[in-house]
Amino acid sequence: MSLDGYIAGSDDQPDNPGGDGFMRLHEWLADGESGRPPGPAGEMYDQMEATGAVLVGRHTAEQVGHYNGNHHGVPIVVVSHRPPPASVASYPSVTYVTDGIESAMARAKAAAGDRDVLVHGAYTAQRALEAGVLDELQIHQIPVLFGQGRRLFDVLPSRVELEIVRVIDTPQATHIRYRVRR
Repeated sequence: MSLDGYIAGSDDQPDNPGGDGFMRLHEWLADGESGRPPGPAGEMYDQMEATGAVLVGRHTAEQVGHYNGNHHGVPIVVVSHRPPPASVASYPSVTYVTDGIESAMARAKAAAGDRDVLVHGAYTAQRALEAGVLDELQIHQIPVLFGQGRRLFDVLPSRVELEIVRVIDTPQATHIRYRVRR
């Protein structure tokens, strides 16, 4: 996320996934050679790879092509108000859940077993916070100001208290893990 709270740049559209400047938010994660970056960024990468399922909103799922049916080999649960497009039939690990965020999170948690669920997408994270089904947040704060785009926490129904669990500071990003207080 940019320092001013954006997770996508301006002009976030299907032919421009993530919008203008989007890749700047992910430079900390890529070393350009292997899939895993060195140092603290590699630790964050390992944590993402250790999750047992992915919960994602339809907008994000469609923009990334449903991860071509494979997000580090785990089930992908897409929360949506509409049934899946026909193209999803070729991705057996992708499941659409159309009866709300609570049901989608329950499905993702069941698929993950004793591992964590990785949540992608601003709208999905906001709805999960609102429904009380999101336990933790991991924010990768990038030292850049976008000024416009799609904010991670643009619409929340009420105040949400967080507890800082861990902070890892690197020249490329500050990685902050929060627990949602209930």
